[in-house]
Amino acid sequence: MYRTREKQMSIYDYLPPYHGELSGRNRWLLLADAIDWDRFEAYYSELFAPRGKAAIPARIALGCRVIQLHYRVSDREVVAMVQESPYLQYFLGLESFRNQMPFSARTVARFRARIPDKAVRPAVKLLRSFR
Repeated sequence: MYRTREKQMSIYDYLPPYHGELSGRNRWLLLADAIDWDRFEAYYSELFAPRGKAAIPARIALGCRVIQLHYRVSDREVVAMVQESPYLQYFLGLESFRNQMPFSARTVARFRARIPDKAVRPAVKLLRSFR
């Protein structure tokens, strides 16, 4: 017999699945450990040395491209997905979960112009292997 719920659960009654801690078995955490971020940082900083304004870290740039290629989404959708997911924020190297993103869809478009798909495909392939 099916019983209907009396009302929608309040957001304040909802317990997040990670209970304040991220699961170490999540594929985005596994990929974050597998990527040589320092090597990419050196490569990225040589090509795109900041001219005046402080640059967004290379990890965010590469990470946004991996997310975008994996999910095949627009620049705006990348920002929305990262804003909603503590796992994606960790993957990008943010120190804590936050609602305000340090980059915009326009910035993601610049990442897309600077980092070609062929440079990102190995990481996307590795991510798919974690399933």
